[in-house]
Amino acid sequence: MQQMLKNSIIYRPVAELRDFLRGETAGGVILIVSGALAMLAANSALAPLYLETLATYLGGLSVLHWINDGLMVLFFLLVGLEIKRELLEGQLRAWPARALPGVAAIGGMAVPALIYAAINWQEPSTLRGWAIPAATDIAFSLGVLSLFGSRVPVSLKIFLTALAILDDLGAIVIIAVFYTADLSLPMLGGAALVLALLVGLNLAGVRRLTPYLLLGVVLWWLTLQSGVHATVAGVLLALTIPLRRRDAAVDEAHSPLQRLEHALHPWSAYLVLPLFGFANAGVSLTGVTWPSLLQPVTLGVALGLLIGKQIGVFGAVLLMAKLGWARRPARATWLQVYGVSLLCGVGFTMSLFIGLLAFARTPELEAAMKIGVLSGSLLAMLAGALVLGLGSSKPVPATSGERITPQP
Repeated sequence: MQQMLKNSIIYRPVAELRDFLRGETAGGVILIVSGALAMLAANSALAPLYLETLATYLGGLSVLHWINDGLMVLFFLLVGLEIKRELLEGQLRAWPARALPGVAAIGGMAVPALIYAAINWQEPSTLRGWAIPAATDIAFSLGVLSLFGSRVPVSLKIFLTALAILDDLGAIVIIAVFYTADLSLPMLGGAALVLALLVGLNLAGVRRLTPYLLLGVVLWWLTLQSGVHATVAGVLLALTIPLRRRDAAVDEAHSPLQRLEHALHPWSAYLVLPLFGFANAGVSLTGVTWPSLLQPVTLGVALGLLIGKQIGVFGAVLLMAKLGWARRPARATWLQVYGVSLLCGVGFTMSLFIGLLAFARTPELEAAMKIGVLSGSLLAMLAGALVLGLGSSKPVPATSGERITPQP
């Protein structure tokens, strides 16, 4: 019995990670297709129908707002669940394991933001978009990395997963702090009260998901009305969902958090994100010329993703290694680490989301932002795939329970 329990504890994280990577690979492919269809719709005879459908109002909100402020809450709820699980019981539960991806995530957010700010420094209206190139799209980046199969070590996939999760955490903080509208104190107070009730359910040991989800709907509505972006409600709800610790490992797979995470994953990967991509990636290329690609917003976003991400991530890993504070992921070459750093420049989902918040009332800047996100992400994806292809010629055998550990 003890041996069975031991095997369960050792191999379950590996199995969960394998399932997660498979889901993200498929989700990444669907995201690419949805983005391509959006560009096709926006640049064809279907453009009027495409735009009119998104602008149609249902129940007080447009279809576009229902997608961005409603459905995307499910995506942020899933992100919050993944962050909580990884920090408490996953690959990021120990501080040494957090150090390398954590510093890399900080570098990968800071340098792109600085590049964007340097290009847009004299334009206050465009400087608001400084955080757009700071995000990494986990579905796209893992999807590309997974195409190389066993030619890249598992530790490198774990490193990218951890980095992207911490990157998402940083993006959520940025959205909550820097991209909020005028605050309504009564609604904000109501949201705080509901959040307190959710925490109370957790502390009282309530394990049924229904009370959490019902209160979560109320939390979403109050947050939407408060001026804080509604998707933050998804993350706050996730943090209150119970996750049993190691002393209840036998029931770990059936904890409320993991049940909800597994239930949400296919909806997020195969419905929410593709709808978001289709609704927001469509931008007309009419009038787009080479000089227009050099305007500050487009150039700042594209260079931030393509150049800033690779400098920030790879530079952070290299600095940590040179100082002796960490080493690169086990059995990964420096060329492979550089390839992953390039893939971090694929910002699609989160970059578009932050860009829509930054330029919500300026359609021309929004269009320029979308072109920058699409071009920068595409170039980063192609460059990362090329570098990984050059640096990953032979299969790398996996070992059970492989983690982000220093090489011997």
